[in-house]
Amino acid sequence: MIKNGNLSTDCYKGVRDFYPEDMAVQNYIFSTWKKAAEKFGYSEYSASVLEPAELYRSKGSEEIVNEQMFTFTDRGGREVALRPEMTPSLARMIAARRKSLKFPLRWYTIANCFRYERPQRGRRREHWQLNADIMGIAGIEAEVEIISLAHTIMKVFGAKDEDFEIRINDRKAIFKIFEPILRDKTQWSEACRFLDKRPKLKPEEQEEGNKKYFTRAFNQSEAGNIHKSKMLDEVKEALNAKGIKIVLDSSLMRGFDYYTGMVFEVFDTHPDNNRSLFGGGRYDNLLELFGTEPVPTVGFGMGDITIRDFLETHKLPLK
Repeated sequence: MIKNGNLSTDCYKGVRDFYPEDMAVQNYIFSTWKKAAEKFGYSEYSASVLEPAELYRSKGSEEIVNEQMFTFTDRGGREVALRPEMTPSLARMIAARRKSLKFPLRWYTIANCFRYERPQRGRRREHWQLNADIMGIAGIEAEVEIISLAHTIMKVFGAKDEDFEIRINDRKAIFKIFEPILRDKTQWSEACRFLDKRPKLKPEEQEEGNKKYFTRAFNQSEAGNIHKSKMLDEVKEALNAKGIKIVLDSSLMRGFDYYTGMVFEVFDTHPDNNRSLFGGGRYDNLLELFGTEPVPTVGFGMGDITIRDFLETHKLPLK
């Protein structure tokens, strides 16, 4: 950028410079993530921020793919994306060595991600994200372990149980509610996005287009009694035994199309920062993109910006 005939000292909109005092905070967040993940037996991996753009088009979030991806054409005519999230890269890596890997696997990474978003509190166009995934376990012990890891990280940062809330849902149970009125998989994706945004929609907005059918199906179903999901009952019981409380939320869906079962999000309960901090869930079929036998997987991603906002809001240590 040019200002008054000189190059501007401003960094690109939506990204951050890290002066030594900022790096001290960033290193504290990273080291806390690493210690917690490795204490649970997770091994670190990494991948390039550059990926073929088609990697995200099939099972990613429609909003991210169509509105937020940074893409360019390289000198070889290939469409390349700056990584908007880590899960597809992980799936690609697992698919590449599917036959030689010994499951279950517990992997984590701290990945640099890019999304062309409107910069605001909690959101930038570049962020770092802890991703932790357990692969090769189909039973609820994987859900329990991942949520336990997420809970442990919050506690290691100094959070009290009343500072945050873990909300959980079962996408399979919700699918059964909507299945009778869905024409195809595309409409299921639309229903997921509707439910995700429903708490913020005005009553009249919930009656626009297909939303009116989704609203009626949801209201006339057992969605309000989603605790009848056997899977959620078992997860809740196992977590309670560990002293971890969860809240059942039938409107929680997460934005990515690849989730197949349990989804969860961790919310800040402070009125000054009452928002979702991070989340994840089960995705068992993502390897099918590569023509590879699927591997049951549960994981989550936690961003550095939202966790720093949380620490500042609750006046918790930053170093």
